[in-house]
Amino acid sequence: MSLPVTDTSSTTGTTRHVDTLVIGSGFAGLGAAIKLTQAGKRDFLVLERGNDVGGTWRDNTYPGAACDVPSNLYSYSFALNPGWTRSFSPQPEIQRYIQSVADKYKVRDRHVFGCDVLSAQWDNDRNQWRVHTTKGDYTAKVVITAVGALCEPSLPDIKGIGDFQGEIFHSAQWNHDADLTGKRVAVIGTGASAIQIVPQLAKNVSHLDVYQRTAPWILPRSDREYTKAEKFAFKYVPGFQRLSRTLQYVTRETQVVGLAKAPVFMKPLQAAAEIHLRRQIRDKDLRKKVRPNYQIGCKRMLISNNYFPALSQSHVDVVTDGIDEVTADAIVSKDGTRREVDAIVVATGFHVTDSPMFAGIIGKDGRTAAQVFDAQGQQGYKGSSIANFPNMFFLVGPNTGLGHSSMVFMIESQLNYVVDALKTIERYDLGTVEVRQDVQDRYNRELQEKLSHSVWNNGGCASWYLDKHGNNTTLWPGFTFEFRNQTRRFDLVAYNSVATSDLPSPAPSAVADKKKVAAK
Repeated sequence: MSLPVTDTSSTTGTTRHVDTLVIGSGFAGLGAAIKLTQAGKRDFLVLERGNDVGGTWRDNTYPGAACDVPSNLYSYSFALNPGWTRSFSPQPEIQRYIQSVADKYKVRDRHVFGCDVLSAQWDNDRNQWRVHTTKGDYTAKVVITAVGALCEPSLPDIKGIGDFQGEIFHSAQWNHDADLTGKRVAVIGTGASAIQIVPQLAKNVSHLDVYQRTAPWILPRSDREYTKAEKFAFKYVPGFQRLSRTLQYVTRETQVVGLAKAPVFMKPLQAAAEIHLRRQIRDKDLRKKVRPNYQIGCKRMLISNNYFPALSQSHVDVVTDGIDEVTADAIVSKDGTRREVDAIVVATGFHVTDSPMFAGIIGKDGRTAAQVFDAQGQQGYKGSSIANFPNMFFLVGPNTGLGHSSMVFMIESQLNYVVDALKTIERYDLGTVEVRQDVQDRYNRELQEKLSHSVWNNGGCASWYLDKHGNNTTLWPGFTFEFRNQTRRFDLVAYNSVATSDLPSPAPSAVADKKKVAAK
């Protein structure tokens, strides 16, 4: 199917113009493509740097990769999957689901794969975005960034790490050609990825060192294979799977009371985590090492049934002294101990509040998103708009993250808002819309006031939820249905808008370019 684009000359051959560009095709970007199509929008493209849809679920293929949100909840509400095999889905199954949704809704033809976005700059003369990519240049009236928070691996700043001569790779860039069987391996980090990787590595390596900076709270993982009866009901009994999803949603929402409203209500969960720890680790010294010293929920709560047993094995050591340096064949901890290793797995998470992507987005005053965030913190309006960046919408933007439930719910809420924004722009023939700075400031003051009562701000830990200003710019401070209600409709009154007819004429060079296009 041909795409509705306009071609103009450029150094790469063409500059393609579309009404709307979507950047990224994980759950958010793919959802945007589907919702735009359903809204009758056809003049859009999705730019995806990978070779397929899926985002983080395409990229994270490390051993043991799986979701920590129940399967029936971790899916689009408009595309439930009766084919889930387990209550918590492994990575390959989630990736197949995302691919199947792309095929079902026939949006692959709207994608440009292998297209890495290098920069996006607002053109004040033409009142449009100029987007530079590895596959040429694009212009667009509207840009929707759907670059997830867990897409840019964060590498540790450790002396000598570049001199290591063995295998070394980040958990999100797993080297499947590296055979670690019988090797001495080190895992740096004890976050969500690490607790899934460690038990798998422990099965085959000769020795495993787990470098822990901060111990995580770990709860039992109630994972099981679905019975034949459940699978039959999901597929053939009307409403059964949606009821299951609803019950899981409601159960998860009860955690918000303790997480965001009154941390005292987290005590039952912490007691459950304490019991889990005592049952799975008998050695008192090891148990003391891996017991967190902060309130549960302050950092991301993790679930696992096999992480603690893996740590208890004789060939696995938990190192808490910190890393001083890495040599060609060893890791030296701060107490001077030198531990030889053949391979290092870096499981140190992602750039969330400081994504490199922000340095490539240039707003109307010439400042990048990185510069704006550096000065004031990662602030936005309803997680979807940011002052100084007209006609740009963010999916999984500031303060939309969750510590208890499915991000897909938040993504769908934002999609409601963004699609209605595009309809509003079309309905009133608006040339530009930009959230008002005073509205954004007031919104963020209210957010931080709510967050000041949360366990994330008062649980006694330092986490990636907080930026360098000490503000929690990552998480939503309430029930997810509250966010859904906020984003049902686009509130034009919160924005500065200019009608297309009132926009100033383009600069002479822009007019000349348009004449060249017309001549073609």
